[in-house]
Amino acid sequence: EESGLRPAVDMYLQTGQNSMKFFADLNEHLLIPVAKAKETGTRYNTPLINSLVLYVGIKAIAQLNKKSTSASLQHSAPMGIFDHLASTLDAEGRYLFLNAIANQLRFPNNHTHYFSCVLLFLFAEARHEILQEQITRVLLERLIVHRPHPWGLLITFIELIKNRRYKFWEHSFTQCAPEIDKLFDSVARSCMNPAAAAASVADGTPAVSQIGVVNDSSLPKV
Repeated sequence: EESGLRPAVDMYLQTGQNSMKFFADLNEHLLIPVAKAKETGTRYNTPLINSLVLYVGIKAIAQLNKKSTSASLQHSAPMGIFDHLASTLDAEGRYLFLNAIANQLRFPNNHTHYFSCVLLFLFAEARHEILQEQITRVLLERLIVHRPHPWGLLITFIELIKNRRYKFWEHSFTQCAPEIDKLFDSVARSCMNPAAAAASVADGTPAVSQIGVVNDSSLPKV
């Protein structure tokens, strides 16, 4: 509220008008003064980015629930905001933005399902591989720590590596070094149940190949 961003966000979400001006000003709203940036070590207002992502997501879910017909996530005003931020922020800002989305991948509900879909859509529609690499980084950083992991985080990562739509294993950043291959296999094992992991070790089958494709019907709907 203090940033003055909320009225502009509300106007855009409700009407879609003045989108060029809104997007031109949006990134500037997320920056902090240079003097304060030197103290905090970042150019960005991280709490504001987290609040923006959460606020837009809540508004998006409310809009989707109001529609009597099936609504398109990718052609919605909220998705326009997320796509703009993913496409125009620099590496630092994009990393903070993607972490703000990953923060919402929690237990099974409409909220988690929506943000999982957003992250997967951004990966699928990325114009540059650096965005896909950063999405993968954000997920991996959360999965390499000790369990338990949030349900939404696991479901999103498993969908990403198993669904052929995302062509995950064809990207160069997944094959850049043997250490990276080992990391992915280790994370994949941690996402599996113990029995499947044991079978994987016994027969030498890569852990990733034993993870089932996520069934969309098992996910909560928005």
